[in-house]
Amino acid sequence: MRLDHVSYAAGPDGLKGTAARIGQLLGEEFRDGGIHPRFGTRNMVLPLTDGTYLEVVEVLDHPASDKAPFGQAVRARSKDGGGWLGWVVAVDDIAKVEERLGRESVQGNRHRPDGVELRWRQIGVKGLQADPQLPFFVQWQTADEHPSKGSTGKVRLDFLEIAGDPNRVSDWLGNSVEGPLEDVGVDWVAPHGTPGLVAARFQTPNGWVRI
Repeated sequence: MRLDHVSYAAGPDGLKGTAARIGQLLGEEFRDGGIHPRFGTRNMVLPLTDGTYLEVVEVLDHPASDKAPFGQAVRARSKDGGGWLGWVVAVDDIAKVEERLGRESVQGNRHRPDGVELRWRQIGVKGLQADPQLPFFVQWQTADEHPSKGSTGKVRLDFLEIAGDPNRVSDWLGNSVEGPLEDVGVDWVAPHGTPGLVAARFQTPNGWVRI
């Protein structure tokens, strides 16, 4: 179990505008990640160090976005002006998470512009919708094409600020939250309103950047 990526919902400037704005702050350019046909969303990604990546995601005008929990979550966050959607944990055996949560994971996929298809299973987005401090889980089926591949090694996710309760998150993970976040510092702050991911700090060639 490890931190896989952090997800940011596009704001009023749209997917490309939001990605360009964040990329300028970090000194790196995002890549077109493609469309998630099962979720009614699309993304742009920025590979980071340590096998993680940053995703900016946008909901599409597509029937899937009305049915899929992930599409619903992205739509709701973007309607609120955009911002941090959440954080995602990668597991080696998602069947164990399915058993613990009492439901099946769903298939996810997207085709990159170069034609390569990425595939994974995911579970827990409904938990994120109900309590945004909670991560959801993925198991990659195309690990050799993980979105962190191609990182320049210049930008590292260093610190997360999460409004919530680490004990609650540990219960959700079925393990100590210190496990997947051992390489990333975390400041747990008391929620003032909706809990969830408040900010992320990145180490860049030009110093620390907090978003």
